[in-house]
Amino acid sequence: MQRPCFRLGFGFCSQHIDSMKRYEFHLRLTADQYLEYYRGTARHVVVRCTTGQNIQFPASLLQQFVTTDGISGTFALTCDDQLKNSRLERLK
Repeated sequence: MQRPCFRLGFGFCSQHIDSMKRYEFHLRLTADQYLEYYRGTARHVVVRCTTGQNIQFPASLLQQFVTTDGISGTFALTCDDQLKNSRLERLK
């Protein structure tokens, strides 16, 4: 059984020459919304790129960006073709 995902935001997707993919998106998530991850009811976040492509990644990657207000900003997710070896960074 799959667990629910957060479905959020729009951004843009691009592919790097070295076969690593980079997905940029804006994310705004309240602290209460992110609590779903801690409760175990959501394990992944799904964002939609401006190209229409949906990208899913582990909600745990956002943990370092949580504040008392939640999570907000422009982020870049870098990963390989299988969406593994993911790295998330805040751009602004």
